[in-house]
Amino acid sequence: MKKLSIILVLAAGVTIVGCSDVKRKPGSVYMPDMAYSRAYETYADHSNLAEQGIFYNSQPVSGTIARDRVLPFSIKKDAAGDTVNYYAARQVQNPLPPLNEKEMKEVERLYLVNCGICHGPKLDGNGPIYKGGEGPYPAKPAQLVGDAKYESMPEGQMYYSVEYGKNLMGSYASQLSSKQRWSIIHYIKAKQGKTSAAPAAAATPTAAQDSTGTEKK
Repeated sequence: MKKLSIILVLAAGVTIVGCSDVKRKPGSVYMPDMAYSRAYETYADHSNLAEQGIFYNSQPVSGTIARDRVLPFSIKKDAAGDTVNYYAARQVQNPLPPLNEKEMKEVERLYLVNCGICHGPKLDGNGPIYKGGEGPYPAKPAQLVGDAKYESMPEGQMYYSVEYGKNLMGSYASQLSSKQRWSIIHYIKAKQGKTSAAPAAAATPTAAQDSTGTEKK
């Protein structure tokens, strides 16, 4: 009986000690950054990170490409008064494949929303802002279809203007993603191709016709 009492007392003592709030020093952590995550929620307060010696600028890691994006434009913006890079952009090829019918409809919508106000729904430079000279803007915007200057302009040079802006046209880099900008240039070139492919030989008189196009008698 006496032995049993001693055993019960010891067991109770072990239980009390085991359940007490004893502060234990943890052992070494092999990979503390994984054990104690530094991850922050998107809209959490990041203002105290610098105080902790953590660099964070909310920008993507340099050299990375976001999903569904194309490689960054390789040509830098010209310094004021310079045009070297503008002409160097002629060598840059459109990285996107030609648009299919479904994609063309979506890109047409993007064009009308972002570009049509100036260059017009028909790409003739007669958008609402000009309106045949009666609109609020007195100078006619670039006529993308029907003007040899723009129909012969390489895609890379055209992209430069959309990326950085050119003359009175501002940059659209904040309104459109790089993929959308290249897609719109595909759309413009497709429209230009339709007009340039129109037969023009019929207007040239043949040897059997006079200058008016009527047959000689």
